[in-house]
Amino acid sequence: MTFPSRFRDGLTRRRFVTGIGAGGLLAALPRTSQALSSKAAPSGGSPLRASSGIIPPHPSDRWNLKVGHTRISLDGKTMHAPTVGGTVPGPILRFKQGDTVSINVTNTLDEPTSIHWHGIRTPANMDGVPGLSFGGIAPGETFTYRFKLHQSGTYWYHSHSGMQEAMGLYGAMVIDPRRPDPNACDRDYVIFLGEWTDVMPHDIVSNLKMQDDYYVFRQRTAASFPKEAREAGSAGAALADRLAWSKMRMAATDIADVSGAIYTYTLNGHAPDMNWSGLFKPGEKVRLRFINGSTMTFFDIRIPGLEMLVVQADGNDIEPVPVDEFRIGVAETYDVIVQPRDERAYAIFAQSEDRTGYARGTLAPREDMIAPLPPMDPRPVRTMVDMGMGNMKPGESMKDMDMSGDMSGMKMDGDMAGMDMKGMDMSHMAMPKMEVDDPGPPPINVENQMRAMMPIDRTGSPGDGLENNGRRVLNYKQLRATRPGADLRPPTREIILHLTGNMDRYIWGFNGRKFSESGPIRLKLGERVRFTLINDTMMEHPIHLHGLWSELENGQGDYRPYKHTIISQPGSKLSYLVTADTPGMWAYHCHLMYHMDLGMFRTVIVA
Repeated sequence: MTFPSRFRDGLTRRRFVTGIGAGGLLAALPRTSQALSSKAAPSGGSPLRASSGIIPPHPSDRWNLKVGHTRISLDGKTMHAPTVGGTVPGPILRFKQGDTVSINVTNTLDEPTSIHWHGIRTPANMDGVPGLSFGGIAPGETFTYRFKLHQSGTYWYHSHSGMQEAMGLYGAMVIDPRRPDPNACDRDYVIFLGEWTDVMPHDIVSNLKMQDDYYVFRQRTAASFPKEAREAGSAGAALADRLAWSKMRMAATDIADVSGAIYTYTLNGHAPDMNWSGLFKPGEKVRLRFINGSTMTFFDIRIPGLEMLVVQADGNDIEPVPVDEFRIGVAETYDVIVQPRDERAYAIFAQSEDRTGYARGTLAPREDMIAPLPPMDPRPVRTMVDMGMGNMKPGESMKDMDMSGDMSGMKMDGDMAGMDMKGMDMSHMAMPKMEVDDPGPPPINVENQMRAMMPIDRTGSPGDGLENNGRRVLNYKQLRATRPGADLRPPTREIILHLTGNMDRYIWGFNGRKFSESGPIRLKLGERVRFTLINDTMMEHPIHLHGLWSELENGQGDYRPYKHTIISQPGSKLSYLVTADTPGMWAYHCHLMYHMDLGMFRTVIVA
C-alpha cells in the first residue's frame, strides 16, 4: 500500500517487457530452512514455493526477507515487479504466539520500501508506514523489525511505499496459538487472493482521474429495461430510477472502479487456467485461510458441494458459522474448515463482486484432478439503498414515505406490551454523557458528490448481489467472538466520520475533505472511543485502523468480534469500539489503494 503524496517516496517509473517468461523464484524461508520441491506433501517437513499455499512445517522467530525486482509473467501479462523472495505472493511466514520475533528486511530495489504487518499489534515504530512511524528502508539497506506477538491467527504483510503493494509486494502470515488450537485440522492451506496486471498503478490512477468508469464496460441498456421494469413494478418506476442515477451522474452498474478488463484474478499467485491444487484424503478436515490481498477487488467465495464452517475473522476466533458462501473485502481474512468426504475434486471459486472475472483453485485427492466451475452469478446493480435512501423503492420519492416517527403509535410485543414506561425509575440505568465529535453532513461540493439521507444498518446484509440468492451467505451480524472482549467499559466519546467522494473527479476523503485538508484524530491514551461510519458513497470501503483493535458493534454485546478491517457498505451506518491502548501515530484509511492514495486517509495520534 502506498502512502498519500504528502509523505510518499518518489517512485521510479519502470518499463516492463511483454512476453512469456518464468514465474517466480524460490521464496525466502526461515534461516534454518532450504528450498525443495513445490510438490512436497502438506504434512511433510519440506519448505515449498511461496505460491504453493502450504504453511512452513515449523514456526520461526527469525526471518530474513529480501525485497527486489523480479520479472514475472502471468496470463500473458509481464512486469518487472517488486517482490519479497522473488515470488508473488511472497513467502508464508509462520510464527508462534508469545515469541519476540526478528525480521530482517533487505532492500535491493532502486527506491525506498517498507513492510506493514497488517493487523499485528506492534509498537508504532515497527508498524512500517514511512512518514509516520519510521523513515522507510533505503536502497541497499537492511531494517530489522522486532516485536512481541500477543495474538494468533491468519494475517498478511505488504509494502506501504510507492504503490509497490499493487505490483505484488505482499505475503501471508500464520501465527500459531499459545494453547492447543480448538480448530486443529488434518490439512492447512493459505488461500491468498489477488490481482495481476501489466498496467502500472500510476497509469490506472491517471485513467480513473480522466474518466471514473474507464474500466467499467457493463452499462444498463435498452435491452435490460424490460427486466428492470418487472422488478420495479412498472416502466415508470424503472425510468425514474434511471433518471435518478443520471441526475447524480453515476451508474448503477459501477460496482468496482477497476475490473477484469485489465485484471487477472489470482489464487496463491496462480491465474485461473493454472488451477492451484490442494490435496486431501476423504474424511479429513481441511482449514483454508482466505486472505484478500488485492488492490481494489472484493471476492465472493464458495466451494460447490462443500459446506464451509467459518471459524475465524481477521485472525480472531469466532463461534463457528456454517455457510455456503461469503464475501471477503480487501484486506480481510477469514478461516474456514471443510470436510470433503467423497473422492472427487471440489472447486474453490472466487468471483469478483462485479462479475468480470474470477480466481479459482481445486481441492482434490490427486494432483491431476480438476473440478468443474459453476456459472458466474448475475452482476449486481446498485439500488436506492446504496444511494443512502434507506429502503426506498425505485421510483419512490421522499414525500411518498411515512417519516412521522410517532413513538406513541408503536406496538410492543412480548413482555413489553402494555407497560407504562412513565412510572418506571430509570435513574439506575443512567449513563455518563458521551462526548460526540460530529462535523455534521458534509456539503455537496467538488470533493463530495452525494449524501446518504437515510443511512441504515447493513451489518445483517451479505452485500450487493448476494441477498436472496438461494445460498447461506455470511453477514457481519453472525460474527460472535468466542470470549468476551478485554475491555468492557462503555465508550465516553463518539467520533462520527462520513465516507465521502466524487467519482467524476475521483477524489475520496473523510467528512468531505481529502487527507491534505484534514488534521489528525487525537485520542487520549487509555480512553474508550466509538467510531461511527456513515457511508455517503455508493461504494464499499474497507476501513483499516493501524495499531489498535476495532470491536464491531453488531448486536453480539460483550462478544463483539475484534477486526482490523471493517467493510462499510454503501448507504450504511455502523459503529465499532476502540481502546486507545498503544501510544503513537497511526494510519487510518480505506484499503482500496486508489481511494486511499487520492484522499481517504487520516492519522490517529494516541498520547
